[in-house]
Amino acid sequence: MPFFRAAMHAFLQDIAQQLVSGIRQTSAVEFVAVFFGITSVVFSRQRSIWVYPTGLVNTALYIYLSVVAGLYAEASVNLYYTVMGVVGWAMWSKKREGRPQLRITRATPSEWLAALLFFGVAWLVLYGVLAAWTDSTVPVADSFASATAYTAMWLLTRKKLENWLWWIATNIAAIPLYFVKGFVFTALQYLVFLALAVSGYFAWSRALAREERNSASASGDTATATN
Repeated sequence: MPFFRAAMHAFLQDIAQQLVSGIRQTSAVEFVAVFFGITSVVFSRQRSIWVYPTGLVNTALYIYLSVVAGLYAEASVNLYYTVMGVVGWAMWSKKREGRPQLRITRATPSEWLAALLFFGVAWLVLYGVLAAWTDSTVPVADSFASATAYTAMWLLTRKKLENWLWWIATNIAAIPLYFVKGFVFTALQYLVFLALAVSGYFAWSRALAREERNSASASGDTATATN
């Protein structure tokens, strides 16, 4: 036991030193990118359309940072975020009778199947590209994190509750990925993202439950009035 405690203490001390060293070496670009990234996820949790403009700043900066780090799949996913951010911004902006036209919904079985197929194809293609045509040292992890993020962003633009489950998977994969590559502050950002994704899932679940109760109540009132 004393040996185990000493080894654990040494391990935690080493991790702490790496964190401090990594944060000290964090560039101004990474600090700004992290700030806008966290802000964007907070807006997403609140179902605010500001998720998109703040997210676009974050993704543009991370395209540059990912290329510098040799995380080419992550660079591609940030480019994808940028394109889908514009698409999502347009979709979330649509209104009907003064209210947002797009509302939170659950993915249907067919939508789940489509998401899984989309993820599987994206992972295989990204891994193949990284392994064959780049000098990536982490092709499996990089492509997995990117493929889950592709799927999450696709579902987010449609306000599907399950987008948070895919973000959770992305964050779990990205934390060690960026830590190993020396982007310690970004790894901490993904740890915050993970907590926000779990919180976001429950916040959206509660909001969806309220909408379903209100819809059921309205349907009941209409039926009563008709009778």
